[in-house]
Amino acid sequence: MRLSCRLQGIRPASLVAADAQTSGRWRYVLQAHISIVFHLPEALLFWTVYVWVSVSEFFLIRKSVRSPSYSQDAGTLRLIMIGNQVAIFAGFAASFLPWFATPWPGVFLVFGTCMLLGGGILRRVCFRVLGKYFTVAVTVNSDQPVIEHGPYRWVRHPSYTAYFMILLGIGIALGNWLSVVVLFAVPCFVYTRRVQAEEKALLETIGEPYRAYMSRTKRFIPFVV
Repeated sequence: MRLSCRLQGIRPASLVAADAQTSGRWRYVLQAHISIVFHLPEALLFWTVYVWVSVSEFFLIRKSVRSPSYSQDAGTLRLIMIGNQVAIFAGFAASFLPWFATPWPGVFLVFGTCMLLGGGILRRVCFRVLGKYFTVAVTVNSDQPVIEHGPYRWVRHPSYTAYFMILLGIGIALGNWLSVVVLFAVPCFVYTRRVQAEEKALLETIGEPYRAYMSRTKRFIPFVV
């Protein structure tokens, strides 16, 4: 039967049905793993928080572009600007890969949105606590005090902890394990370089007071790291 169909240029009905089933299965897989953040109204809260967080970061970037170059920064501001954008783009792109989708996308969306919100709030608290000493580029003055109140009582770089939370929250909300890995690994590299440059500048400029502060606190997570 199949030989006869081939000779006549006609595909057997069984093969046509199998191809249709395979095509339908792949179409279903790809559609089923489009991240829940692209589904409204389920993701309305996520995008509201995302825009709220992004607005303040946008103005910081504008300010940084207009800022002069500082030798203390060691190029880490540019690294942060490029690294974060690459991580976000790669994280969203990875969310379309069906093989790394997480279970319970609704739960991941809620948890990721909460982490994104928490990171945004912590960033604003850090802005307020540091006041005029908050700079987008590493800039340390000799008369600058060591800030040890608010979240700086517990960790030396809570503003960077906040940005870890923001990016990791986006990755979790996207519901894709690869997105989570990308949005965690890239900031680890970027902010490790930034902290090394920043602490070097603080030690060279402020000296012993900051060294004593370092001995009492961790960098990002209280009592951990």
